[in-house]
Amino acid sequence: MRVSPTKLIAQLGNPVVTDALVVSLKTTLAAQALILAIGTPTAFVLASHRFRGRSLVVTLVELPLVLPPAVAGIGLLAAFGRTGLLHSSIAFTQTAVVLAVAFVASPLYVRAAIAAFEGVDAKLIAASRTLGAGPYRTFFRVVLPLARGGLLAGAALAFARGLGEFGATIMFAGSLRGVTQTLPLAVYSQFDVNFDVALAVSALLVLISAALLVTLKWLPSAPTSRFRFATSS
Repeated sequence: MRVSPTKLIAQLGNPVVTDALVVSLKTTLAAQALILAIGTPTAFVLASHRFRGRSLVVTLVELPLVLPPAVAGIGLLAAFGRTGLLHSSIAFTQTAVVLAVAFVASPLYVRAAIAAFEGVDAKLIAASRTLGAGPYRTFFRVVLPLARGGLLAGAALAFARGLGEFGATIMFAGSLRGVTQTLPLAVYSQFDVNFDVALAVSALLVLISAALLVTLKWLPSAPTSRFRFATSS
């Protein structure tokens, strides 16, 4: 209401906005790849196996959902900072942004993936193995296609959460323009400097979030699951 659409669009050409958009896309896509690569096998194991300590593992996977983002950032800094547990130089780099985004967004994908994998009929998996397919071929040719709807929904939610990540990123990676300053950090940095730019970036994030939600409406429904996340045995 305060800024016309024309002015909002014009502000999107501001170098601050374009730099933040590039950083956000690069880091969020990299984090998404990391989440898919690690989260998919993790979810499949948790969905298909019962073992001692499973409840603890599930709780650790879900922990970032309830952990304050600033606390998550401090934890990552304590682990990967120069004076941290691993004495690495990851902090305040784009790699730090990727790790922060992956840390806070991964539970959304893993939870959806577990539900999707548990929704796959075990008889179809057994039939595939009976017909001579090995575990890997069964996973890629039977399990993944059947769980695709739930996996895509979880991936979309994780991507949206990662794109809007703020607290853990600013604590662990800082807000260096063109390096670690993502779209949410650009909103914060421009709030007192140029409110029109902050509005433009906010509008862009709203449009992206709305597009992702609309996409979710068109995805196949995720299979139902009896999985009880934090209390499963």
